[in-house]
Amino acid sequence: QVQLVESGGGLVQPGGSLRLSCAASRSIFSIYSMGWYRQAPGKQRDLVLEITSGDRINVADSVKGRFTASRDNAKNTVYLQMNSLKPEDTGVYYCNAVYREIGYWGQGTQVTVSS
Repeated sequence: QVQLVESGGGLVQPGGSLRLSCAASRSIFSIYSMGWYRQAPGKQRDLVLEITSGDRINVADSVKGRFTASRDNAKNTVYLQMNSLKPEDTGVYYCNAVYREIGYWGQGTQVTVSS
């Protein structure tokens, strides 16, 4: 199993930045992929960005050029750096990990972009 703990959400003005963290309970080297999903009010949960074990990165078109991911292997943590935030980026952000073909989710962290 994999437990995921997210942090870093909050309220930010349009054009601002936030960094989300997702700490995994096991080495991220053993995890096939880790990623971030976003769920806006009344909408489905959509992929924002994911990193596979082969370092392939998939990024949603809506955030390309604004969001990037990085990881700290020693801390088993993946980060989502969000820049130039827009109101439409508002939602609950969930960390996801695929380990041994099973998907795991964090509890989610709220991001609100508003003036």
